[in-house]
This record gives sequence, structure tokens and C-alpha cells, in this order.
Amino acid sequence: MAGFRNGRGRDNRPPQQHRPQQAPYGYNATPPQAYPQQQWQQQPQQQQPYGEPEYFGDPHAQHHHAAAANNPGHTQMFSVDDPYGQQGGHQAPPAPVGPRLGWKALLSGIVLRPADTFLRMRDHAVWGPALIVTFLYGLLAIFGFDQAREEVLNATLSSTIPYVLMTGVGFVVGGLILGAVTHTLARQLGGDGAWQPTVGLSMLIMALTDAPRLLFALFLGGENGLVQVIGWLTWLAAGALFTLMVSRSHDLPWPKALGASAIQLAALLSLIKLGTL
Repeated sequence: MAGFRNGRGRDNRPPQQHRPQQAPYGYNATPPQAYPQQQWQQQPQQQQPYGEPEYFGDPHAQHHHAAAANNPGHTQMFSVDDPYGQQGGHQAPPAPVGPRLGWKALLSGIVLRPADTFLRMRDHAVWGPALIVTFLYGLLAIFGFDQAREEVLNATLSSTIPYVLMTGVGFVVGGLILGAVTHTLARQLGGDGAWQPTVGLSMLIMALTDAPRLLFALFLGGENGLVQVIGWLTWLAAGALFTLMVSRSHDLPWPKALGASAIQLAALLSLIKLGTL
């Protein structure tokens, strides 16, 4: 009995003390019964890591968010397409690439590669070639008129030289004025080009396109039938080049570019072409 009272015959190990189990880090060990029902429902949201949305890691919440994005009362991110991007209509040409062309490449490019040349030189002034070529053209243009050529050839040398020089200067001034008019009309029609390239290129177009007619007129006379046909053809070529130049230099569709060049074309027809026809 003593042994029984002393615990003999049983397991002599001391009774173990049951310690409460420690809750994992980040969780509150208080049982759900200690919280009101509303607070216990909000507890998982409070246990989320700092800086993450409430639905982080919850696929049901992400699915609910995606499903509700297009419902009334909800908003979502969206992109706005450019209506002028690929929808047709007039599109501005790309920016000019590469350095400016030299005078040889410029003159040959206007005749052989006008579109690329005008696009490349749309932001570069061409005063040197424009003034020199137009002045030389004006010196020879007087010999394309039958009556003016006879007067020059029959006059003395001292009076002929100033007359020819003044004619060359007059063509330069006229080319500057007509080019400025074309540039002004292009800007009024919505163009965005610079005035120096527009005026300089228009002067070169005026001189280069009339060079074939002038070459035949020097030997055959301005009233010759072949010279007249060449004159009309070169005038049409000038209209095409003016339209293309204004379109490339001012980012305009060809109808507006042709309208901007109309006054200069009409002036060239009346002053030069009709003067020999």
C-alpha cells in the first residue's frame, strides 16, 4: 500500500506539462472564438504581407477582379489607337535621312530622282545652286525670244552686256518672288515646310525644266513648231515637279500641293512659254 501510495508499480516519470503550441510567425494565436465574427472574417486580409494587394495569391480573387472589370461601375486600363496610324489617307513621309546633297547630286537628282531628292533636301537651304543656276538661265533666256535676240545681236557690246546682266538679275528676283508665293500658299493649305528649301528648289525647277526648250530656241527660234511642243511638254514636267516638291517639303497631298504651285505655273506659262509660242 505504501508503494502504491508512493506511485510504485506505475510509471515513475513525472507528469508532463502541456504547454500551449506556439503559433507560426505572423499569425495570431488567439482562437477564432475570441474575435467577433466580423473581425475574424477580416483577419486573413490583415495577415497579408505589407505592400501587396488583398487578393495577392488568391486565384479566386483575381478571377473575380478580371470578371468584374467589364461590368457596369468598374473600370479597367485600355489603350487608345491612333486614328491616323494605319487607317489610310495621306500619311506624312519619313524624316529626311543623311547629309545634304552636293550641287552635282542635287541637280541630277531633281531630274533623275526627284522624290528622294526633294525629301532629303526638305530641311536644307539650296541658295548657292539656286541663285547661280537661275542667273545663268536668265542670261540665256533672252536669246530664246526672237525679237529680244535680234535687238541684242544688233546692239553694241557696251549696251548689250548691261541688258543681259539685268535680264539675269530679273529672272533671279522673279524666281524668288514666285517661290515665296508658292511657299505662302502651301503654308495656308496646311503645309509645314521651311521657306528657304521651298523657294530655292522652286527656282531650280523653273530653270532646269525650261532648259531643253531654251536650248532648241537658241538655234531654231522661239516660234519654231518643235520648240513650241517642247515648251508645252517641259511646262507639264515643271508642274509635276512643283507638285512633288511641295508635297515632300510641306507634307501635303498632291491636290493641295498642285494648288499651291498653280500661281507659279501660270506665271511661267504666261511670261516664258507663251512669250515664245
